[in-house]
Amino acid sequence: MGSLPLYVNNRASRRPVPQEHAVEFAPMRNVRERRSGWSWWYLLFVVLLVVCLWPPLYNRADPYFIGIPFFYWFQLLLVIIGAIFTAIVYVATDE
Repeated sequence: MGSLPLYVNNRASRRPVPQEHAVEFAPMRNVRERRSGWSWWYLLFVVLLVVCLWPPLYNRADPYFIGIPFFYWFQLLLVIIGAIFTAIVYVATDE
């Protein structure tokens, strides 16, 4: 690619390597400004956390779903909802 030297990505070893195994380290040009660490999308995680940490909401056996008490299938549902929230926040906050 350019005339920059090619090196192994290892702190202890800065020896030249064959072209097919090389990684090019270019100066950081066109680096975008870092965004702040906050987004309103993160409130989805807060909502999920509050629901998880409030056991009186789901501390019961009825209703049953395919023979599984509410306490267990609701927690499994929260895991699935957490994965969906994570995907939504990732897509919404990705540049």
